[in-house]
Amino acid sequence: MMEELHLEIKNMIISTLNLEGMDADDIDTHAPLFGEGLGLDSIDALELGLMVKNRYGLVLSAETEEMRQHFYSIATLAAFITLQRQLRAI
Repeated sequence: MMEELHLEIKNMIISTLNLEGMDADDIDTHAPLFGEGLGLDSIDALELGLMVKNRYGLVLSAETEEMRQHFYSIATLAAFITLQRQLRAI
């Protein structure tokens, strides 16, 4: 289940950010999305936030340290999405 979400997020990042020439296998699930790792920047962060909001219906708070931690890697983002889905189901 989690692997499917990881793959879905990777593919959405590639299409949303137009990362041509990359496929999901090129993105390490546990590597940082920003700076080292995938090397995304603050503009990419805004697009990613919008993507998550639109695709998963999540309301994201303003940029906080906690929100940065959720967007650290594919794994942390998937965990955040899963948690939010569980909270909404209650």
